[in-house]
Amino acid sequence: MDSGCCDPFYRKAIRVSVGAVLRTPMVTGVSATEMVEALQARGWEVLALTPSATTQLSDFKPSGRTVILLGTEGPGLPRPIIDRCTPVGIRMAGGFDSLNVAATSAVALHHLATS
Repeated sequence: MDSGCCDPFYRKAIRVSVGAVLRTPMVTGVSATEMVEALQARGWEVLALTPSATTQLSDFKPSGRTVILLGTEGPGLPRPIIDRCTPVGIRMAGGFDSLNVAATSAVALHHLATS
C-alpha cells in the first residue's frame, strides 16, 4: 500500500472486512511505482482497473499470478501507474462510465477466481 491508501487497521475497515485485514499480508512504505516494478520483476501480471481501458475484463485471461490495482472513486488510478500496468476495464451499460471501487473489486476478483 502506498501513502495514498487508507488505513487498513481503521476500526471500520476491520469491521467491514470481518477481520480479514488482520490476516492479509501487506507491504507498506513504498511508492506505487516501486510496488508495481517489484511485482513485475517477480513475475506477477499487474492489472490496472480503469474505465479508459480498451481491454475488457470479460475478455482478459489471467495468468497464474495476477495482481489488480484499484484507484479511488472519482479520480481513479494515476495515469503513470496505469501506463506501467495492463489496463483493464469493466464493460458498462449505456449511460454509465464506472462502478464504485467495492463493486469493481467484487467483479474483478470473481472474474479472476473463476477464469
